[in-house]
Amino acid sequence: MTASTLPPATSDREPLAPVAAEPEIPVEDLTPKQIVAELDKYVVGQKPAKRAVAIALRNRWRRQQIADPMAEEIVPKNILMIGPTGVGKTEIARRLAKLARAPFLKVEASKFTEVGYVGRDVEAMVRDLMDISIGLVKDEKRRAVLQSAAERAEDRLLQLLVPAPTSASFSFDDSEERGSPTREKFRELLRKGKLENREVEVEVDETRFPSLEMFTPHGGVEEVGINLKDMMPGLFGRRKRQSVKVFEAREILKQQEVEKLIDQRQVAKEAARRVEQAGIIFLDEIDKVAGREGGRGPDISREGVQRDLLPIVEGTTVTTKYGMVRTDHILFIAAGAFHVSKPSDLIPELQGRLPIRVELSPLGKEDFVRILTEPEAALTKQYTALLATEGVAITFTPDAVEELAELAVEVNSRTENIGARRLATLMEKLLEEISYEAPDMKDTTLEVTGDYVRSALAEIAKDEDLSRYVL
Repeated sequence: MTASTLPPATSDREPLAPVAAEPEIPVEDLTPKQIVAELDKYVVGQKPAKRAVAIALRNRWRRQQIADPMAEEIVPKNILMIGPTGVGKTEIARRLAKLARAPFLKVEASKFTEVGYVGRDVEAMVRDLMDISIGLVKDEKRRAVLQSAAERAEDRLLQLLVPAPTSASFSFDDSEERGSPTREKFRELLRKGKLENREVEVEVDETRFPSLEMFTPHGGVEEVGINLKDMMPGLFGRRKRQSVKVFEAREILKQQEVEKLIDQRQVAKEAARRVEQAGIIFLDEIDKVAGREGGRGPDISREGVQRDLLPIVEGTTVTTKYGMVRTDHILFIAAGAFHVSKPSDLIPELQGRLPIRVELSPLGKEDFVRILTEPEAALTKQYTALLATEGVAITFTPDAVEELAELAVEVNSRTENIGARRLATLMEKLLEEISYEAPDMKDTTLEVTGDYVRSALAEIAKDEDLSRYVL
């Protein structure tokens, strides 16, 4: 690594277009090609998997253009992704859900237990997805009413500051503001920030709802949402008056007004609709519940989990604390490495409900080079941004990136192959000393070279026993 003046950034590769918070065109108008292009900004390679999920997302839009009863008969073509860990299976599904602004849940199939055993019921994933959808819809509703809530909070704040018309005794800090205080005069002072440290009394909700769990009829353990405030208002609905400064009161009152402006029943209705029509559940480690022919004991339990999953994937109605939710049109993306088992070890009924199969390729050196430099949130860009907050400007030379990619391939080949995740461990070890010393290195410019990467990591990478624990 050398300290130098940073040269102008140059690249032979066409720079990626910046990503906006929302797609430039509505997601329903995105073609499969455009969806793949969006995914390319975050995930390197794996075109077959991207094409499969892009078609699945577009098919949702297509189904909405068809009238009932035909539309009701068109079910999602669920996807089975096959590939080793760290090649982008989860990231593709997660980015797809973000692009579609759809409720998304990742769950490990191996965490579930067969009906009759104590553990998580498979229906819990639908309830969890509903909770996520509620959060998404609430956030949207809050943003929509934020301006109105702020205006209403200001009016309430003025009522607290000017409780009665006869407030002539109020003393101003600024002599030019002395005189007959009116509500509009107070509003002007409030907006100028001259009353921020005044104290007012506001009502705050001191409700603390306990988290309850109960055993389901199938033997599973589920968290239960019970509106105790409605059941025992005297015990759980209490409010107390609290003295706070104006700047704190403004936020408290604004949040209270936001909640008043949101129709909770409408939130639940919209959240349920999104789950049913746009929800995505990513079933990871599906290979861990694939029983092998002639298996006994644990294999029997794995098959039981598959049979419990089957009704959810096929389409059923699940009871949640917000009402009934149908799973007929939820998109299920299952994934697994299938090192020991194979997709045909899944029960035939479940295989039939995962008709689209895509195989993701293992990652090589060139893939790692691209992963380190191309995506919007590439690791080199992340560390550059992190260290910049300390006043340290760091750049990575092309040979440094090449060396990191080569070491990742080498360590993956000799130890457990964890795909692109290996890059994170290498980068953290490489920059450990700099990250530690960064607060004392302000206004420093550093260049990470291939020689520095080799000197910092080569010995650890070559020592197989040490690399197992360090890298």
